[in-house]
Amino acid sequence: MLEFLVALVSEFAARLGISQDVAYNYIREYQGLEYYFKHYNVLHTLSFEENVEDMIQVCANNGGKLI
Repeated sequence: MLEFLVALVSEFAARLGISQDVAYNYIREYQGLEYYFKHYNVLHTLSFEENVEDMIQVCANNGGKLI
């Protein structure tokens, strides 16, 4: 579960052109981690592209403004 999270944060950071530290803090601040742990059983079956898009939307819905 944690290995998948590390890979997802890396993909998220690459997609947005930010560092992995900034990406993790952003995801944590805007409730992306809660979403991840709540829905991991489904998320790990989807592509990283789908997961990144979903995470961007979750964070935006919770006040995130990176995009």
